Amino acid sequence: MKVTLLAQGLALVTPSHAYLRFGCATLSVQRLDPLVEPGAIPSAHLHQIIGGNGFNATMDPKTDVAERATCTTCTFSEDFSNYWTAVMYLARNGTYKRVPQYPNSLLGNIKGGMTVYYIQQDFSSNGNQKITAFKKGFRMTVGTPSAKDGSNPGLRYTCLQNVNTRFPETAEFPKQACPAGIMAIHHFPACWDGKNLDSPNHQDHMYNTNRGAFTPAGACPASHPVRMPQLAYETMWDTRQFNNKADWPADGSQPFVWSYEDSKGYGTHGDYVFGWKGDALQRAMDSTALLSNGITTQSVDKANQCTIKNTVNENIDGWLTALPGRGSMPM
Repeated sequence: MKVTLLAQGLALVTPSHAYLRFGCATLSVQRLDPLVEPGAIPSAHLHQIIGGNGFNATMDPKTDVAERATCTTCTFSEDFSNYWTAVMYLARNGTYKRVPQYPNSLLGNIKGGMTVYYIQQDFSSNGNQKITAFKKGFRMTVGTPSAKDGSNPGLRYTCLQNVNTRFPETAEFPKQACPAGIMAIHHFPACWDGKNLDSPNHQDHMYNTNRGAFTPAGACPASHPVRMPQLAYETMWDTRQFNNKADWPADGSQPFVWSYEDSKGYGTHGDYVFGWKGDALQRAMDSTALLSNGITTQSVDKANQCTIKNTVNENIDGWLTALPGRGSMPM
């Protein structure tokens, strides 16, 4: 199926044709991290993964991800990229329970997953500069589990009053019960050095000019002069079943943690491996209306059917005595 327009505005933002916005169902939830811990089976903490079924523990950068994959959980059938983040848990009285995900209101019955954005400039303008699509073998991360503050304005949370809430944003987990759950937001840097498809820490080949909340990014510096798409993730964590304040910690703190046991939320991070087929993403970035160049889509049902077998088999659900990878045992 061909699509000629996918540009749906957010609350308080004027709709335009200036970005790709689409959903990807959950591909897998397991302890693998081919960027930070390539080849490790299992990796240190649990991740939720979306995108193409070529995902594995190593993800050799010399291998074309789009050629390796045979299906994708994403709306666009030409996108075999992989996107992943940590997983949210409720922590209570020394036990942990995984928080489920649910789709954005505009994504239909897609299975969990995330909403992904590729933005040229902002929601109101395509901009006047060339946007260079990511290249075969490109990969990057944003954020780090060891972060001790919220200094990166692109890593934020929204306490959802309803499924369409977008503001305000906070640098740490919301401290109150959220009526419609918690949205985790990851904005990646968009300025490339023009040379390296990766770097030892998966970040130095990129430069972050992000100002948060989908505001226009600043100019790229001479060290990283190539403007690439502004990649962003939104994940809706369905915390509604855990909103009974009587079940929260007695000291009044909020009860949620990431799967590496971060209760503040500063260490939120995301990973990306490029895997679009051929020049599909570049065509989108070159187009005034973005999708007028024949990017193909697939049905939500087909996206939901794409999956992979777990390489790491362990219990990640139910009440656990510790987080996966930290001696977890089912109760």
